[in-house]
Amino acid sequence: MREPVATVVGGGIAGLASAVALAREGWRTTVLERRAGDAEVGAGVAVPGNGLAALHALGLDDECIAEIAHPTTATGFRDTLGRPILLIPDDRAQVRAAVTLLGLYRRRLHAALLRAAEEAGVSVASDARVTGVLPGTPGGDLAQVEWRGGDLAHRTESDLVVGADGMWSAVRTALFPGARPLYSGSTSWRAVVPDTVRDGRLTEYWGPGAEFGTMRVSASEMYWYGYVRAPEGAVVDDEHAMARSRFAQWAPEIGELIADTAPDRLMRHDVYHLPGGLPSYVRGRVAMVGDAAHAALPTMGQGAATALEDGVSVGRLVGGRVARGHDLGSALAEFDAVRRPRCRAIAARAVHMARFGADLGGGWRQSLRNGVLRMVPGEALVRAGFSVTEWTPPSAIGPVPVHA
Repeated sequence: MREPVATVVGGGIAGLASAVALAREGWRTTVLERRAGDAEVGAGVAVPGNGLAALHALGLDDECIAEIAHPTTATGFRDTLGRPILLIPDDRAQVRAAVTLLGLYRRRLHAALLRAAEEAGVSVASDARVTGVLPGTPGGDLAQVEWRGGDLAHRTESDLVVGADGMWSAVRTALFPGARPLYSGSTSWRAVVPDTVRDGRLTEYWGPGAEFGTMRVSASEMYWYGYVRAPEGAVVDDEHAMARSRFAQWAPEIGELIADTAPDRLMRHDVYHLPGGLPSYVRGRVAMVGDAAHAALPTMGQGAATALEDGVSVGRLVGGRVARGHDLGSALAEFDAVRRPRCRAIAARAVHMARFGADLGGGWRQSLRNGVLRMVPGEALVRAGFSVTEWTPPSAIGPVPVHA
């Protein structure tokens, strides 16, 4: 039997996770990454329990994860002065386990996935710019990807193509030209800074049109983000000074953390999303994953976790099923039926969280929201998150779990 061939477009978290999962199912897999280097853009990333389950399913053991991640917990929400709005109790083992997450420097997560891909036999081509995609037909024509590497043009034929090329996906543009990212109305500063003394738990502050968060990503590094309403494409002469000014009236620890950030370690990006996601995560022999399929607002903290879930799922539900003799078309349909409702629900919750949190205006709105939330038991927030964080990886040979 011929070895099945997969081409993964995009070498970020979703793409490498997909490549690892497919290679582990016996597929000859190539990743096309448009960046010329291997440096992943980004700062900190939170990986809750569902993301950890996906990392284990990809073959990363506890020792490997301990080398790149800092275990911590989510504490809930505070107002601009640091006063509690809705805190999560950590005095019960069951609750503590539910809110435990991993804080990671994104580059370390990417490097670990790249090592796993190389160990699985995945071929990675950098500086590979995709210029065209023909989706093919399950049971018929193979999928084709046209791409350029330097001055050379290439055409690759594959049994399966995975569109994992992020927010500005070339694969999505070719196959779903009507689906375009929209500006959220917010921009976000981010940085990872040296620190050994601050509280490393995930702490989030809500204020008028803004949110600020902190989380430890290693024993010696702290990640922070400042998410604020702003015009699209705003140009700032001094990003560091602007960030300090924007949060100058917030809790003192926020100003201190920004002040301790070297200007060259600060980045800012406008936040885009794909409202509703794609109408289907499959087209012909192509499966769409990660931000290319369902870019969500960051307010649920599920971007990396759902990308990892997607990778495991495409590997097992498509790669694993086909490797065991199942029909590609039905395997892709199952992948879509499993992943699309879950990712759509998470993205919808992220929108609601933004409206109730970072996007909420000032004045009485803040007082009303804070007053209402202070009456809500912290455990209620934990229970609401169970449907997201309690995820079981699907099996390549058995029935799909309810929360897959």
